[in-house]
Amino acid sequence: MQPVARLFEHATVGLFVWMTATVTYSQEPGLVNAVSKFSVAETIDKIESTARARGLMIFGRIDHSGEAKKAGFEMRPTQLLILGNPKTGTPIMQSAPSSAIDLPLKVLVWQEPGGSTVVTVNDPRWLAARHKVPDDVAKPLAGLTALIDAALK
Repeated sequence: MQPVARLFEHATVGLFVWMTATVTYSQEPGLVNAVSKFSVAETIDKIESTARARGLMIFGRIDHSGEAKKAGFEMRPTQLLILGNPKTGTPIMQSAPSSAIDLPLKVLVWQEPGGSTVVTVNDPRWLAARHKVPDDVAKPLAGLTALIDAALK
């Protein structure tokens, strides 16, 4: 099987798992999107509080649309949350140093032109495949999908 086909197969399995959750998900190459019933601000607040409750660190929160407004631009609500856990992220980076470009994990929450709120993350399986992280070391990455599902209930 070709590497791209193998990655698609893994992404399809990941998508199936996500589609069985309480949130509606769609798949783009390397990304996973979830539609939230909450506003951008409410959604990112819920994800942040759920992450903290699960022992993750919040390394930063960037209000892209707020900063755009300060610079004189209009932008639909868009915020980025940077989160992780050094106890689980460090072994990944030790195993695959290039993974540090994608870690800590990022959660993008943005508003579509029609007004829907979307949560976008890097597909954990895609991250593991991209950096050739062994399955046993990459396991913590899969927790991101469960965190988002719990936050958006």
